[in-house]
Amino acid sequence: MGNPLLAIRALGQSIWLDNISRELLDTGTLARLIAEDGICGVTSNPTIFEKAIGHSELYDRSLGAAARDGLDAREIFFKLAYADIRDGADLLRPRFEETDGQDGHISFELPPELALDASGSAEAAKRIFDEIDRPNVLIKVPATSEGVEAFRELTAAGISVNVTLLFAVSRYEAIANAYLDGLERRAAAGEPIDRLASVASFFVSRVDGKVDARLEQLGHEELQGIAAVANAKLAYRSFQRIFSGPRWEALAAKGANVQRPLWASTSTKNPDYPDTLYVDTLIGPDTVNTMPEVTIDATRDHGHPTRSIDVNVEEAAAHLAELERLGVDLEWILARQLVDEGVESFTKSFDSLIGTIDEKARALAPARA
Repeated sequence: MGNPLLAIRALGQSIWLDNISRELLDTGTLARLIAEDGICGVTSNPTIFEKAIGHSELYDRSLGAAARDGLDAREIFFKLAYADIRDGADLLRPRFEETDGQDGHISFELPPELALDASGSAEAAKRIFDEIDRPNVLIKVPATSEGVEAFRELTAAGISVNVTLLFAVSRYEAIANAYLDGLERRAAAGEPIDRLASVASFFVSRVDGKVDARLEQLGHEELQGIAAVANAKLAYRSFQRIFSGPRWEALAAKGANVQRPLWASTSTKNPDYPDTLYVDTLIGPDTVNTMPEVTIDATRDHGHPTRSIDVNVEEAAAHLAELERLGVDLEWILARQLVDEGVESFTKSFDSLIGTIDEKARALAPARA
C-alpha cells in the first residue's frame, strides 16, 4: 500500500502541518514532510509559538541579541516569529509557484487583542504582510463579526487570508459571501483577483468536545462523537452551493479561486475515538486538512484515503436536527461560545508567550533590566 497522505492529496485535499518551529526548520523535518509526504502548507497560532519559543533553547541566541539591541518582548516575538514564517514560506514556495498561488502557504495570526477591532485588524494585516515580505503568507483573522468585516476589506485590498476559529455553518456562509464581496470590489476597481487565495478554518475536535459534554448532561451519550463531522459536512454543502451559480461563475471567469474549507484541530482529544477520525471522514476536493505531526504520522500509518466529505450529508443534517430537538443549542455553542473561548485561549497563550520572552530576555541580556 502506498502512502495514504499522498493518496489523500490525489483526491483533491491539501494536507498542511499545524506547527512551525525553529527545530522543524533546522533539523530538516519540515523539508522532509514536504518532499516525502506531500505536505503543502503550514499553519501557526499563538499557542504554537508559545510552545516553540517558550520551551526551546534554539531561539535563545537570537532572543538575547534582540534584547541587547533594545527590543521589548513583543518586538522580539515578531522578530523571531517572522524568521520562522519566512523560512517556512521559502520551503513551500515551489508548491506555491506550481499551483499559481493556490497552495504552498504558511499562515501567521494577528495579535489576539485585535479580534474585536475590524479596522485595526485590516491595518495590522496589511502591515504584517508587508513586513514578512513573502507572497505565500496567509494572514489569519478570527471569525468574529469584526473579523468578517476585516476579511472583506483585506480581500478587496488583495491580501490573502485564513479566516480562523470557525465553528458555525451560519458564520461560514457570512465569511464565504464576504469573500465574494471583496473579490467583486477588487474586480470592479480593475485589480487582478487571480492570485488571491483564502481558506475558511473550521475547528473540528472542539465541536465534539463541547457537544459531547452537553450530551452527557442530557443522558444521550449514544449520540456522542458525531456532531463535529456532521457540522463539517454541512459546511461543505454550503461551500458547494456558494461557489457555484451565476455570481460565482462571473468571478471565476475573471480568474477567481474558491475559498477552500480547512479542517483544523483534527487530532482527536477523546482517546475512545479513532486517531484518524477527523481525517478519514473529511476528505474531498477543494479542501485542506491541517494536522499536527502526531495525526500526520497516524494517517501515514493507517489512514483510509477515500472521498468522504459529501457522503451521507442528509444523515448529518438529521443528526444535528436531533441534537437541537434534545436541547443542544448548537447555534449558541458554535457561533458564540467556542469562538469566545478560542479568542480567550489564544490571548492567554500570547500573553504567556510575551511574558516568557520577557523573562528570557532579562536572563540573556541582564544589562537590559
